Amino acid sequence: MFSIFKKKKVVPHVRLTGFIGSAGRFSKGMDLAGQKDILKKAFSLKKITHVAISINSPGGSPVQSHLIYSYIRQLAEKNNVKVIIFAEDVAASGGYLISCAGDEIYANSSSIIGSIGVISASFGFKDLIKKIGVERRVYTAGKNKSTLDPFVDEKEEDVKRLKSIQLELHADFIKVVEISRGSKLKEPEKNNIFTGEFWTGKTALTLGLIDGIGNADQILKEKFGDKVIIKNFEKPKGFIARKLSSSIQNPIDRLANIVEEKSTWQKFGL
Repeated sequence: MFSIFKKKKVVPHVRLTGFIGSAGRFSKGMDLAGQKDILKKAFSLKKITHVAISINSPGGSPVQSHLIYSYIRQLAEKNNVKVIIFAEDVAASGGYLISCAGDEIYANSSSIIGSIGVISASFGFKDLIKKIGVERRVYTAGKNKSTLDPFVDEKEEDVKRLKSIQLELHADFIKVVEISRGSKLKEPEKNNIFTGEFWTGKTALTLGLIDGIGNADQILKEKFGDKVIIKNFEKPKGFIARKLSSSIQNPIDRLANIVEEKSTWQKFGL
């Protein structure tokens, strides 16, 4: 007779969306500082057993990716809560690293998953400034302070130094994936899982990068019943920030950030 008073299952649901790291002074780059409060609120709900997190990100900063991943795991362990990750359009590179914070990972069959690697990109302008008659003057203390200067010839030792750093970052990324996915991974070396390659959700499932196909609403209802209450948490963008992002940001910085972010998304066909 008291069943009508029985509390329904509540699952907090957080959405993490966008390029990871700085995307301009007032734009919506995803970093730990910007997501910390909302994650903490979601994990602080009383009597919860699971937190759902949807991710839609092509990656970005390896540091911020790792910080967000570590913070999610810290909250999960502190509150004795399981984490279910849902990949949307893309969970690649840093987006996939964050996904590894989940005890389970789900995706759409057409989601883009993977890209477990490290990339650095720049341009060389030496001939351009010579052509337009510009003389550049740089003064440094420390012989390697001007490493990979885009306005001078590329040096082999600079490239080797950068490659060494990339290999360290890649090893850290691989370690996170191996800890998260463990024996679920299907022959990583044979299937090029750690080469930076990426796949659809359907193929990612066969490789062990995810646990199933489905969206948040569908999977949570399958797990907890049709009456589950999905409590959504998403950081809103305030009125002042919206105005500042369009009126104050330096136009050159804004353009550079837009190009960088768009090129990252377009790598995955979006």
